[in-house]
Amino acid sequence: MDGAARRMARPITPPAAFAMKTLSLPARPSGAPSVSGTDAPAAWGAIALFCLLWSSAFAAAKIALRDCPPLTLLTVRFLLAGLLMLGVAAATGGLRRIPARELLSLAMLGVLNNALYLGLSWSGMASVSSAFAAVLISTNPLLIGLLAGPVLGERLGWRKVLGLALGLLGVLVVLRTRLSGMHEDLHGTLLVVGGLLSMVAGTLAYKRVRPQANLWSATGVQQLAAFAVLLPFALHHEAGLPVNVTPGLVGSMAYTIVAVSMGSYALWFSILNRTSATSASALHFLMPPLGLLFGWAVLGEAVSWQDMAGIVPIAFGIWLATRRAA
Repeated sequence: MDGAARRMARPITPPAAFAMKTLSLPARPSGAPSVSGTDAPAAWGAIALFCLLWSSAFAAAKIALRDCPPLTLLTVRFLLAGLLMLGVAAATGGLRRIPARELLSLAMLGVLNNALYLGLSWSGMASVSSAFAAVLISTNPLLIGLLAGPVLGERLGWRKVLGLALGLLGVLVVLRTRLSGMHEDLHGTLLVVGGLLSMVAGTLAYKRVRPQANLWSATGVQQLAAFAVLLPFALHHEAGLPVNVTPGLVGSMAYTIVAVSMGSYALWFSILNRTSATSASALHFLMPPLGLLFGWAVLGEAVSWQDMAGIVPIAFGIWLATRRAA
């Protein structure tokens, strides 16, 4: 394999042995067609782990927000996660010089997928429930499905259209029960919606840019870019706010750094490399039931039978949207 082929294979082949066992995603051979508009065979172990890690982050964030302001919390998380990821890249021989153009692209992705998405959604979660935030974020497959055609040239067959519609129906069932009685804060809701829009933009941008850097290096750069962007806002808005160093804060911080920032984001970008943006984003329809589960089990948030009823169309919609056409 020549140097050009090795560079093509690098972004979808994590260097660490742990990552290889976790992701279980075979590298695309040199010269193979791009999967930006079609779907490669699913690695269901990686997908299941991603869904569990991603949805658990809402409850973990809610615990940490009891003792630390959101922007301060995220700034520390981005810095530590970024340094750890670059350390993993260096330890496994994957830390190499990244061209300036790609470095700028990675910084842009870090702002969209980390600083704005998490900064806005975590700020919103200071006044809305973790389950409600998970429901709002899970509507992103509909936006991705609508925009993937004009932006990425992806084709939407009837299975994906029907799957997206069913997933949205399930989310609306859950959303209706959460909004009834106006128990959720409007300002917090708008902040979470802003985070949702940023995540949609970040997903589409990643599929357009398709970074060539080593997975750990690329994700580490994104974390550090988010740290640099969020730090001034944290200093300006939260400089005088108290931070209580408790076991809950330390445990939640460690979990979100290792399991969420390092684990779920590595899995997410690997899944994006293997399948279309529409199919990958359809996995977020799983966030309402999983978010409700973690909110109930960890935080004691109430769950009604109407919430659970929304799981059925969500599950069937994901199956339709992610299955390959014959």
